[in-house]
Amino acid sequence: MYINLDFCLYLINASSIFRPTLEECLKWKESFEKLLSSKYGLCAFTAFLVSEFSEENIAFYFACEEYKNTKSPAKLSAKAQKIYDEFIGSDAPREINIDHETRDITKANMLVPSPSCFDMAQHKIYMLMAKDCYPRFLRSPAYGDLVLKTRLSNNRNKQ
Repeated sequence: MYINLDFCLYLINASSIFRPTLEECLKWKESFEKLLSSKYGLCAFTAFLVSEFSEENIAFYFACEEYKNTKSPAKLSAKAQKIYDEFIGSDAPREINIDHETRDITKANMLVPSPSCFDMAQHKIYMLMAKDCYPRFLRSPAYGDLVLKTRLSNNRNKQ
């Protein structure tokens, strides 16, 4: 799933027509996977990461997902280099926080790019988001406000 940050921010700030249902918002608390599988949940989480200056994590995760779905072997190398340069390299503008061992293994994998060359780094970032960012999101005013707004909207619609 490609993340368009402008669309996410528009969706979050748009009228109640675009709000998720209360049930959908509450499902996000069940698991990180349920949050990511919801288009609105993903947008809300991405906006939260932007507010915390860590949206590179979700951007890297989905860049890897898109990369793994690349059908053309000829395009793998160029896409792998682009991901590496943007997120992993020493001068990466959106450098992700991974340990040296993961960085070194990923760099070695770049010698012969394959659909799995970022798997280790992607897994580390996924776990970071699941264990750190996701719980903070659920405790955030942004999530609380969204649940409250959907609850109020739900109550108004029942009257």
